[in-house]
Amino acid sequence: MRSSNNSSNGEWWRGAVIYQIYPRSFMDSNGDGIGDLPGITSRLDHVASLGVDAIWVSPFFRSPMKDFGYDVADYRAVDPIFGTLADFDEMLARAHALGLKIIIDQVLSHTSDQHAWFAESRASRDNPKADWYVWADPRPDGTPPNNWLSVFGGPAWQWDSRRRQYYLHSFLQEQPDLNFHCAEVQQALLGEVRFWCERGVDGFRFDACNHQFHDALLRDNPPASAASLDEVSTVRADNPYAMQQHLYDKSQMENLRFLESLRGLLDDYGAVALGEVGDENAPPVMAQYTELGKRLHLAYSFSLLTAEHSARHLRHQVETLDQALAPTGGWGCWAVSNHDVPRVATRWSGGGPEDTRRDRLWLALLLALRGSASIYQGEELGLPEAEVPFELLQDPYGRAFWPEFKGRDGCRTPMPWKADELHAGFTTGGPWLPVYGRHLPLAVDRQSTDPDSMLAFSRALLRWRRTQPLLRTGSIAFIDAPEPVLWFERREGNQSLQAVFNLGGESVSIALHGALEPLAGHPLASSSTLQADAERRMLRLAPYGVFFGRPAGEEEPM
Repeated sequence: MRSSNNSSNGEWWRGAVIYQIYPRSFMDSNGDGIGDLPGITSRLDHVASLGVDAIWVSPFFRSPMKDFGYDVADYRAVDPIFGTLADFDEMLARAHALGLKIIIDQVLSHTSDQHAWFAESRASRDNPKADWYVWADPRPDGTPPNNWLSVFGGPAWQWDSRRRQYYLHSFLQEQPDLNFHCAEVQQALLGEVRFWCERGVDGFRFDACNHQFHDALLRDNPPASAASLDEVSTVRADNPYAMQQHLYDKSQMENLRFLESLRGLLDDYGAVALGEVGDENAPPVMAQYTELGKRLHLAYSFSLLTAEHSARHLRHQVETLDQALAPTGGWGCWAVSNHDVPRVATRWSGGGPEDTRRDRLWLALLLALRGSASIYQGEELGLPEAEVPFELLQDPYGRAFWPEFKGRDGCRTPMPWKADELHAGFTTGGPWLPVYGRHLPLAVDRQSTDPDSMLAFSRALLRWRRTQPLLRTGSIAFIDAPEPVLWFERREGNQSLQAVFNLGGESVSIALHGALEPLAGHPLASSSTLQADAERRMLRLAPYGVFFGRPAGEEEPM
């Protein structure tokens, strides 16, 4: 039996597992309390030991850090707190030596207000970059030109006294939106992408890529319908942004042509594009953006980053995306945690205590879905969400919506490397966010020596998945099952396997539709049993149990 590896046909990304690193919180090399690129390089052996295919590194560009790097002041410079371009080159070389691809976060929809482009644009209405950002005159009464809202709360328009106009900011007011209707802007941004391609990166995760065009007529967004409020949203229900249908401030058709130009550039270098598509009806947009061979290679889904996690909900989200992607040949990327949402160990605990069995189930489910998978740093350890007191909170989003929303700092606290060292071995200085006490027993050094740990499980599961080509590229079809059971088939050609997950804390038994043989080698094999009768058509799953099997008599895929 051999492992499935798509790198030979240039599609290594299809079904790949991508490990997300949030640089500020991964590893600090110089004692200033903030993680950096040399710190990442020093810990790449840990990442490689997991068996992932690639690393996604969140922004490390020069920035005033109003949104911790997602406000870029210079696309071609590493911020001094993270190191230098030479440090980046060293990280890239080490990753490649370990067989890891490097994907970097690229924020094209907006810049920092400290970027030189914006300084020139705001200086007057007739300078060479006057139209590089979205400027608009006020209404006759001085109010903003329309009703668009910022994702981070409040109007999406900020008055500028020099130009006596408003500028658009879909996020913080310090993050002015670039005007993609200006051809010079598009060419300039393609140049910034080319810079990193020439440096040897393997791909890009394009942040907020459906925000890259706005409606040129600046039409008002209509209010959200009652039905849309029940759908997966990119923001919490208590954020007024959720009260609009975002028909005109993002996801505009003009973006398709720009993405085609972007794809042409990336193809010249063999680089991959992973797009973040934040939309209230994301699947159709994701399907357009990933149309086979034309635009992005794959799109990142928010659908499993919610608090809802019933079998019905999960099935609906996965089927909806799969059905949308089918006509275009597009490809998705799933995640259950990232740097913007509470960690899955806490978010899907149902308000009760965290449970290692449940952590293992969610990772197995993530790696069994059709699409690529993104694992956020610390998931391999089963880290719960950290509690960060208000006085230590750093996230402007959290400060704005406190106390109903505590911000994103709880998932951004430092990685625990060594349980008995100061600050868990993350830094020798004062960490930018406190190390969470409950993370110490889960430190990498403790789990590395424990064969029953979540880390040992993560490594074993990823190693086993590499032997299952159907889990990388096979089609997916769900099989009806009562809550809390999620059941689906992965198929390619005449080969198939079935995956069954008990999402509940009680044992369940279900009748199978045909005789199945359990797949051996995965670390959750003991959590399920087939009834020992002649046909073996009854399956019993322990609490949070998982079963992988293939039809009896079917040959093992090669």
